[in-house]
Amino acid sequence: MCFESLCVFFSDKSSGFGPVFEEQPVDTIYPEESPEDKIIMSCRTRANPPATYRWWLDNTEIVIGNEDDYSLMGGNLVISFPDRSKHAGNYSCLASNEFGTLVSQKASVQFGYLDMFSSDEREAVYVKEGQGAVLLCDPPPHFPEDLSFRWMLNEFPEFIPLDKRRFVSQTTGNLYISTVRASDSGNYSCFVSSPSIAKSVFSKFIPLVPIAEREKYPADIKVKSPDTYTLLGQNVTLECFALGNPIPQIRWRKVDGDLPVERHNISMSGSLLHLYDIQYEDEGLYECEADNSKGKDRHKVHLYVEAPEWVEKISSSERDIGGDYIMSCLASGKPKPHVHFLKNGRMYGKNHELRFTDLTFDDSGMYQCIAENRHGTIYANAELRVFAGAPSFEWNPVKPKLLGAKNGRVVIACKPRAAPRPSISWSKGTELLHNSSRIFIWPDGSLELLNVTKSDEGKYTCLAENDRGRANSSGSLSVTDATKITLAPSSADISVGESARMECAASHDPTLDLTFIWSLDAHVIDRDREHYESKMAGTSSSELLISNTQLRHAGRYSCTAQTPVDNVTVSAELVVRGPPGPPGGVRVDEVLTSSVRVTWSHGTDNLSPISKYSIQYRDVQAQQDWRDASTSPVNVEGNAEMATVINLTPWTEYEFRVIATNTLGTGPPSDPSPKITTRETRPVVAPSDIGGGGETSRELTITWTPVQPQYYYGSNFGYIIAFKPHNDPEWMRVTVTDPQARKYVHKDSKIPPSTRFEVKMKAFNSQGEGPFSISAFIYSSQDVPAEAPTIIEARTLSATEAVVSWVPLQLQTVEGYQVRYWRESVENEASAQRALVSSRENHTRLDNMKPNSHYLIEVRAYNGAGYGPASQRHKIYTKKAPPSRPPKIIGTKMNYSGTTINIAWEQVEPLANESTVEGYKVLYRPEGQPSGMLYTTVKQSIDLPMKKGDYLVEVRAHSEGGDGAVAQVRIAGKNTFTLVCFYAQ
Repeated sequence: MCFESLCVFFSDKSSGFGPVFEEQPVDTIYPEESPEDKIIMSCRTRANPPATYRWWLDNTEIVIGNEDDYSLMGGNLVISFPDRSKHAGNYSCLASNEFGTLVSQKASVQFGYLDMFSSDEREAVYVKEGQGAVLLCDPPPHFPEDLSFRWMLNEFPEFIPLDKRRFVSQTTGNLYISTVRASDSGNYSCFVSSPSIAKSVFSKFIPLVPIAEREKYPADIKVKSPDTYTLLGQNVTLECFALGNPIPQIRWRKVDGDLPVERHNISMSGSLLHLYDIQYEDEGLYECEADNSKGKDRHKVHLYVEAPEWVEKISSSERDIGGDYIMSCLASGKPKPHVHFLKNGRMYGKNHELRFTDLTFDDSGMYQCIAENRHGTIYANAELRVFAGAPSFEWNPVKPKLLGAKNGRVVIACKPRAAPRPSISWSKGTELLHNSSRIFIWPDGSLELLNVTKSDEGKYTCLAENDRGRANSSGSLSVTDATKITLAPSSADISVGESARMECAASHDPTLDLTFIWSLDAHVIDRDREHYESKMAGTSSSELLISNTQLRHAGRYSCTAQTPVDNVTVSAELVVRGPPGPPGGVRVDEVLTSSVRVTWSHGTDNLSPISKYSIQYRDVQAQQDWRDASTSPVNVEGNAEMATVINLTPWTEYEFRVIATNTLGTGPPSDPSPKITTRETRPVVAPSDIGGGGETSRELTITWTPVQPQYYYGSNFGYIIAFKPHNDPEWMRVTVTDPQARKYVHKDSKIPPSTRFEVKMKAFNSQGEGPFSISAFIYSSQDVPAEAPTIIEARTLSATEAVVSWVPLQLQTVEGYQVRYWRESVENEASAQRALVSSRENHTRLDNMKPNSHYLIEVRAYNGAGYGPASQRHKIYTKKAPPSRPPKIIGTKMNYSGTTINIAWEQVEPLANESTVEGYKVLYRPEGQPSGMLYTTVKQSIDLPMKKGDYLVEVRAHSEGGDGAVAQVRIAGKNTFTLVCFYAQ
């Protein structure tokens, strides 16, 4: 039986064994507000006879039954009505039977809590737009530390979505916003959850107030994971987040190696680096880099992997009485673990091994090896049983039928069960055997026969004897013909992709089965079915076919002809020639503005001389694919170990790799070189698409397309703008330091309107200035219209509409007119309604007005520079509202001939604030159609023609304020009708 690390293999007939843990107590956190009134600490073992259980709290044994708060349920400990002052601490379980005692791993009981946030109001945070912001969570007192954090905006449960601009640290709980925008305005609350006790609380709201002033700021890392210690096999998350405008990009790398390919993940736009199943090789220095167009920032964090781990563990064993035995366990870890032994639950040794000499029954028992450092404790358990007895061949007799090949070697094992160790003797038939040149009895009792012949056939008996008794066991030896190779495989020399065939044949004893085993460099070929195929050719030969051969298939091939009695092996060499391997040691030096020198060392040529090398490069920041480099010399010979790469871009970070080629093909690339940055030089590219013109009076706006970063050619990149009126000899110059800027606005009250300006630009960096662009020509803004229009007429059309007209201005600069109108003494001028009219028009209709109201109206001309002066204000008074009540239809009557139908309604009486009824409008339309025949009348009835199909009749009062509410009647079919009335708003 085998459970956990304790495996029992005992050869006596007893089925008893000591305890083996199947369940052990685990660390437990009990929420102080829990409705449960008990804690159960698990302890269960497999044992025969069944184990009894005891429990310890810290260094004191728990007496079960003396108090109501402790009881046993099987081996489990039940703690009733948990109390921090009495029950917090480290618990361990002891399981015992007649074979010994085991101690479980220690498990803690702790009491968890999460207090409420302070009720104090939080101060508002004021931040300029474009700057970064940090909102502090400041979680309340709690245990344990494993909290999770989210943030709410304005109300529950509106949680803030996280992205490359917003980040919540799961270490501090703080909210970080890299670049504040106006839309971030609001009230923020930190929402804290404790998964261990299933409780959540949230803070008072923190107002965030953005201030409108957008500038750009370099990347500034604010969330920095500290140096981190972790245990082997655990998962780790490292945090990194930066403030800045534009929003910084975040990248991770391992400074002293590569990130584990299958065991890492980057999330939250680079802010989180997740490492899974931590191994010792993951220890090292990790760097987070944040950058934007304004600058870079870096942070390094050291990851230490520390945990005890078994190098060698103890295992259960049965040993002979009087013998010697070493029980050893070794553990590794940082810091180095302390190792000690327990026997039956008590301290037994403070070294990594126990040495037993002249074993006695008292040495039997349950042993535990314990390794611990500050990060944890690990256990290895084993049972030692001491055995004594007379020799017995019951479980391991001598093989009854033995075979040996002629002229070969035969070994006959003799392994009786006995303690103390027995003395061994051998006989053939009745002849007692002794050591000779052909016969040898090993110290372990085995019998060896050399150069076997037919005369060695017969019955062999092993006799074992100690002070407790004696026993023997026999087997019969038969001698067969030896196996011999009759056809050996031949060596071959091929190229990659070709096929090879090897043959092997042997003679053997016809009474035995013959098999062939093929191996490459002493490793049996039993996989890679894609390339290998082996088959029998008759009963005594084999064939191995190697197809589409690869470099890895080269080596020493062996054919082994094997029977149950003997085997014989022959070998042949397979040479595979192929494309070169990757060059090594790629380095870069002599770094200039547009060239570098690349050096390397030769890789393996795979038995075909290297004919040439090619060099590839890539731009690290642009994350380009690998590209072929231009070199000097153009053709790099196969004996070269260096070349100059030319036509590179200044001030660019590159890495390089080298590829070798021979007559059989091109090999894989080398590992990339260390990253280098070419030297800086002055820029050679000027901004393009220069344009612009006047947008606002007394301003000149200049626009351009920025230079791409790969053409900066150096640090501190910016632009110089030169401009002047076309006929002016003096140039004005300004400097723009933002490399991503697209516009410059020159403000000068002396700039004449509609003036032609000549503009040219060039770039600069820390190394100097580049060439000027070709000049572009733009115009300053025109002046706003200087005259005000004159209103000819303004009159109301209804309760909600009016019309206004004016005398147009005879100015070429007028692009249109703006009409503003608002209720006098009710609305302020700023909230006025506006209507824009083309310069080709001199009138417009005003709508959405309020009934029975005094309105002020003004008109002004405008162009690209702005609005001119307003006309004199004109006052109008809108008419009263139309009747709000619809007519009440009182009857419908068809004439005798069925050709007309009369619709009658009551007189509509307007309210005091409504217009007088002047008549009625009747719309007669097919059902489902928006239009029909419109009739007007001053009467309270009308005759309408009867038509086929369903029709609707709509009746409304008409007044100077407009049309009133609608009443409706439905005419269904030719001879029948249905009356349906409803009221319009």
